[in-house]
Amino acid sequence: MEKKKIGSVEHYYNRLGVAVVKLTAPLTEGDKIAVENSVGQRILEQIADSLQIGHDKIAEAKAGVSVGLKVLQKVHNGNTVYKI
Repeated sequence: MEKKKIGSVEHYYNRLGVAVVKLTAPLTEGDKIAVENSVGQRILEQIADSLQIGHDKIAEAKAGVSVGLKVLQKVHNGNTVYKI
């Protein structure tokens, strides 16, 4: 399975289950993503089905922006996000 790094987790809102991801490549709603910890262990795999910038729902985001992404489980600052 090929993976492409698209960003890293800047912050995680535990109560909301939302990760703030600083993108280094574009991300589109419906893309399959994976999150890995600092030693390369995959901790999450899901479809990016809820993207937001400033509480506004968006369908796609460009490289260089930070997006809110609803995640299925807890992630940590510095975790790497890949498109798979």
